[in-house]
Amino acid sequence: QVQLVESGGGLVQAGGSLRLSCAASGSIFSINAMGWYRQAPGKQRELVATITNSGSTNYADSVKGRFTISRDNAKNTVYLQMNSLKPEDTAVYYCNADRIVNHFGFSRYDYWGQGTQVTVSS
Repeated sequence: QVQLVESGGGLVQAGGSLRLSCAASGSIFSINAMGWYRQAPGKQRELVATITNSGSTNYADSVKGRFTISRDNAKNTVYLQMNSLKPEDTAVYYCNADRIVNHFGFSRYDYWGQGTQVTVSS
């Protein structure tokens, strides 16, 4: 059974930084794209950033220049470095893996972590 576990959330003042981590565990041979999404109270879940297994990245306009996504394929881990945080970045942040191939060659899709709270105070 594959699991995604996020860590690194917390409370920070505006202008501060946080680094989120998401580790995938279980029977994993390869992971395609991984990403971070967030959901603020009363709002829909939105994309923050994604990264392919070859390192190509994509960011929401609202975080470009402030957030950096990266991954360590050997550790099946994706990171999100968040700098210059703003109160509007407050949300629950979720890790996603869009396709995981296990050691038997079977693919499964759309894995999500349990979420980690990020709160930015003004």
